[in-house]
Amino acid sequence: MEKRAYQICTNCIMDTSDSGIVFDENGHCDYCNNFYNNILPHWHPDEVSYTELMRIADKIRKEGQNKQYDCLIGLSGGVDSSYVAYLAKEKMGLRPLLFHVDAGWNTQEAVNNIEKLCDALQLDLHTEVVNWLEMRDLQLAFFKAQVPHLDTPQDHAFFAALYNFAAKNKFKYILTGANYSTECVREPLEWHYHASDLTQLKDIHKKFGQRKLKTFPLCDILTYKVFYRYFKGITVVKPLNYVPYYKEQAMNELSEKFGWQKYAHKHYESRFTRFYEGYWLKEKFGYDKRRAHFSSLILTGQMTRDEALKKINEHPYSPEMAEQDMEFIANKLDISIDELKSIMKGPNKSYKDYKNKMWIFNIGTKILRMFGIQRAIIR
Repeated sequence: MEKRAYQICTNCIMDTSDSGIVFDENGHCDYCNNFYNNILPHWHPDEVSYTELMRIADKIRKEGQNKQYDCLIGLSGGVDSSYVAYLAKEKMGLRPLLFHVDAGWNTQEAVNNIEKLCDALQLDLHTEVVNWLEMRDLQLAFFKAQVPHLDTPQDHAFFAALYNFAAKNKFKYILTGANYSTECVREPLEWHYHASDLTQLKDIHKKFGQRKLKTFPLCDILTYKVFYRYFKGITVVKPLNYVPYYKEQAMNELSEKFGWQKYAHKHYESRFTRFYEGYWLKEKFGYDKRRAHFSSLILTGQMTRDEALKKINEHPYSPEMAEQDMEFIANKLDISIDELKSIMKGPNKSYKDYKNKMWIFNIGTKILRMFGIQRAIIR
């Protein structure tokens, strides 16, 4: 197959590192056209939507009467989930239980942010600690599988533990930090495959893992998308889509109110994610997730294209930090740095090289887009 000529969107900075990207006659990519045609007309974070958010809050409070908590919030220590916790308590008047999953890779900044929010907002925190021996074995299996989506073990633990806990403890509402403002351009699946594909997770672990996953939190897509939502009655609410949400302003507000600590890039509240996004993806596969992150900010008016082009040409973090993180990760995984570097040089694979449930995701995406529930491009 002839190699595709390089092209970059003239409106955002998504480019042909996404093999499925399509450009129109003006050089605008399909992410931009989808935003203007399918997202923006239906997304109005104004007084009307804020009123709707308050109506939802009233419903949550009413249904949560006589309960210790009326909703559950997954808290990573990052800006999105932190701001949701602040909104839920201070603006929506809710009584949330904050839920954190410790998968062994938190930065000290994330830990500090969680502690400061809990103390200042006077909210209870439930922390689920993943068995490190199982986590390490699964994480190393994904390294050996040579796939881009190294963050799947951590991401799967996060959402599986959250949904399983909600179902077990009869929570009817989960508030998440998902939003259009910073995520209207989603990373293509060749960069970051679905963490909820339990079939793929088990296949990779079967091929490369050595330890049984006896306590590791697991949840199949049909369980949390269908059974938990429609049979257990769990509703997911995304408060950030109802209010003006600007990343830099949100971080400044959290910093001023709670002493919350900023971090360099989206998702860098995890030391492992920092390495995976800033080094593994970029150096091994040529994928830079900042393209999607910055493009979202361009489309929502939080960054100019010129600013994004300048930032994308700067390395995510210094070579010194990359070496430090590589040494830290190798030590935690109980392998040598040379072994980790040898894995880095191995043959690149994708989610297509292992068992998967992509056909279910495709059907689900088509149905959700048909009903206007899913508006962002996922491919």
